[in-house]
Amino acid sequence: MPSPPSRAGCALCRDAEPLPFDFSYAFQPIVDIQAREVFAHEALVRGPAGEPADTVLSRVTAENRYSFDQACREKAIRTAAGLQLPSFLSINFLPNAIYRPEVCIRSTLQAAERYGFPVERIIFETVEGEQVSDGKWLAEILSEYKRIGFKTAIDDFGAGFAGLNLLADFHPDIVKLDMALIRGIDHSRSRRAIVAGVISMCDELDIEVIAEGIETADEARCLSDLGIRLMQGYWFGRPRFEHAAGEADIPWSF
Repeated sequence: MPSPPSRAGCALCRDAEPLPFDFSYAFQPIVDIQAREVFAHEALVRGPAGEPADTVLSRVTAENRYSFDQACREKAIRTAAGLQLPSFLSINFLPNAIYRPEVCIRSTLQAAERYGFPVERIIFETVEGEQVSDGKWLAEILSEYKRIGFKTAIDDFGAGFAGLNLLADFHPDIVKLDMALIRGIDHSRSRRAIVAGVISMCDELDIEVIAEGIETADEARCLSDLGIRLMQGYWFGRPRFEHAAGEADIPWSF
């Protein structure tokens, strides 16, 4: 397992140069189909005028990765607070930019206090597939975040090989099923069987399941029949630049 950055990383907070680029966010709804309400909005990086994420992420380097991760958290919270977001806010984070979870979270807590956004309505999610060789470190980070009061989520569950090992070490609040498992699930017996197995396992561990990448009414209907109530995807709403969808924007009938 790669070693986390050393304590010298504290200088990254103190001496960091400003990022040489700007960015903003689009927000995509995650809906609760049983309650018929927006459960959360995922903050998705965009350029300052709504340009695609790659125009920003391509400028992230080893030298500015830490500063970018910290700036992302602050900007997501500030933007969500400005939108008076009533739902949970889901923020993607970069585990490899974290050297000590209890230290690196300080600026996030300060931003939440500054902008009046409740800590208990923030979800930190990370991509499972990127952490295959570093599951223990990821579990340590998520455990600290959960202790502080944030909700935690594993994104793209099923896309890599670390998911089950990670669940043995840490139980997140949420797992988000990889969209490759969702695509065409209404026509795939094997996908339905796999998803049903994950749902059963998560029920046993008291973990919520979100199905993401839903693009059709048939996919949504099939997932509902399997017992999933939290859903995300173009069928329910595309990401909106610096805007949050409300219940009236969601197609609840499918």
